[in-house]
Amino acid sequence: MATSQQPTRRQFLQGIAAAGAAGILLPSANRAFGFQAASERPVFATIGLRNQGWAITSKSFGFADFAALADVDANVLAENVAKVEKQQGKKPDAYKDYRKILERKDIDAVMIATPDHWHTKIAIEAMYAGKDVYCEKPLTLTINEGKLIEKVVKETGRVFQVGTMQRTEADQRFLQAIALIRHGRIGTVKKVTCGINSMEASPVIPVAPVPEGIDWDFWLGPAARVPYRALPELRQGYGGGVPLYSNCHYSFRNWHEYSGGKLTDWGAHHVDIACWALGATDTGPSKVTPVNYKLPVEYKDGNPVVDDQYNAATDFTIRVQMPNDVEMIITSEGDNGILFEGTEGRFFVNRGKIAGKPVEELKDKPLPEDAIEKVYGGKVSANHTANFIEGMKSRKQPISDVWSHNRMLEICHLSNIAMRLGRELKWDPAKREIIGDTQANSFLARENRKGFEINL
Repeated sequence: MATSQQPTRRQFLQGIAAAGAAGILLPSANRAFGFQAASERPVFATIGLRNQGWAITSKSFGFADFAALADVDANVLAENVAKVEKQQGKKPDAYKDYRKILERKDIDAVMIATPDHWHTKIAIEAMYAGKDVYCEKPLTLTINEGKLIEKVVKETGRVFQVGTMQRTEADQRFLQAIALIRHGRIGTVKKVTCGINSMEASPVIPVAPVPEGIDWDFWLGPAARVPYRALPELRQGYGGGVPLYSNCHYSFRNWHEYSGGKLTDWGAHHVDIACWALGATDTGPSKVTPVNYKLPVEYKDGNPVVDDQYNAATDFTIRVQMPNDVEMIITSEGDNGILFEGTEGRFFVNRGKIAGKPVEELKDKPLPEDAIEKVYGGKVSANHTANFIEGMKSRKQPISDVWSHNRMLEICHLSNIAMRLGRELKWDPAKREIIGDTQANSFLARENRKGFEINL
């Protein structure tokens, strides 16, 4: 698949110069700046619709209109087109090829919920096409992809929201947690434990016929071309059911070729909040140590030796040395959530609860009325999409910006690299590279398959 349809960096910047001479930015962005009238809503499109793609679309109807949807699975696409039409009373256009969406001048922003290995390429092309971007977490497949996205956000001035919605939603429990820490309710933080659950291994997954309606080559995209694999047992869902074990569908999270297992799934949520609470949103760790872990298949030189089973770590405990001598533990054991421990107390928070003595003491010693707003940087938005649209109007980056996201995601990526290589890694947060380990540094980037390159 050639990518010549998309503007290069040079073409985009030439367009900016020409538009600037006329006193505008880009045709597709004019309404996003001020929406011109109170009744006018931004026009969105969603790329990637299974699971989280529908989730972020469905909670955005109150703020935006959806003109188009794209997915490489015709069954998923048709089902979501029908759902959007039912919700908004107007049928969105449907595309297999996301580039058709980027060509349209009437679309202000795209929501990206493809598998992780597609995120960076689509996001960069969308920004060069003049679109603001909401992209699901984890934002990238590799650390260097994060640097590319940062570069293009800076070049283009696009507004970019990452889908770490715990910063806005979950009944503000995580915001309250950060406020407790900032107001000294547990003293000096010494340790934070992120519980992100274990992951199951898989049996051997045989090569199988590609399900009708899926463009498998396009699904693989930047990843290496491999056969489709699946077991016949089905999980109920789109199109009458999807394979319980496969290298596609939701199981993509279990393969390093397309994602990073639990470390970049739940880890991208809880490590994000932990770093925000610690004030470590523009720096990083000094050391990442795999204390114990279990890989479901054999690895050699950091790569799995078989390609017919899940390969992301199933069980793990990672110790991360953070600034100010704070120890971060990322573990598959215990409750899903974050435990903060300080010199004067501790408490636990997840999406369903916030508990501990410092929380109980709020009855007699409440936080200041504006404590949560100070954490958030203003009034907390109605939801994560609303915050994104507020950023589109103000042209300021939303609450889940790419820079802080990439900094915390580096911890998750480094944890996976450490387990794949079976050794501790020392990290230079200023240079954003692994110290004294050429082999480990080779895992900071990944070459895209020919025809699916990222053109800057």
